[in-house]
Amino acid sequence: MMAKVTDAGTRGHGDTGTEPFHRVAASPRPRVAVLAALSVLSASFTLTTACGYSLVGRSSTLPPSIRVIRFQTLANQTQRVGVEQRLSREIARELASRGRFSVQAESAGADADLSGAVTGFSLYPVAFDTSGRAQEYQVRITARVSLKTLPEGKALWENPSYTFQENYAFSTSAASYVDRENEAIDRVAERFAESFVSSLLEGF
Repeated sequence: MMAKVTDAGTRGHGDTGTEPFHRVAASPRPRVAVLAALSVLSASFTLTTACGYSLVGRSSTLPPSIRVIRFQTLANQTQRVGVEQRLSREIARELASRGRFSVQAESAGADADLSGAVTGFSLYPVAFDTSGRAQEYQVRITARVSLKTLPEGKALWENPSYTFQENYAFSTSAASYVDRENEAIDRVAERFAESFVSSLLEGF
């Protein structure tokens, strides 16, 4: 059993309020209630752990034998030059950051091969100011990717049309459309990799 935490933007922040307070003598009864509540929470945590709950991005449905992944730069089947370089760099970094995997370009010694291509890249305005100028853009990236065992070539995971999209407000320094495309790729490459690797490891 596994609980899934949704995409970025769901992390909470602790209360850092500094309002003054007055010391009040605690009565035994509230103390007993607090201890009882803590016991319930502790039991709940134990049951949750036993059921297999885990944070998204730290679990994996891949076989334990998969430790070394061969990964080379994705092919680029779009008109946007360089998009595959940025995405591939972030994918390799994200895989390595999970702790379990090492990533290499050679097939020798690798347990699986990750390969594919960036098949789509689009950028278009979705919000405008009162003068009709674009204020917010949406970038959409599509990739065809598969993970296969080595040397057998058995498919462990594949997606012929993995799609990631995100809205963003471009900076005023992005004067040309090409500048806006470069800025879009730079902004979403890391989040694309995080989302992609989570899907790969969790079998979605």
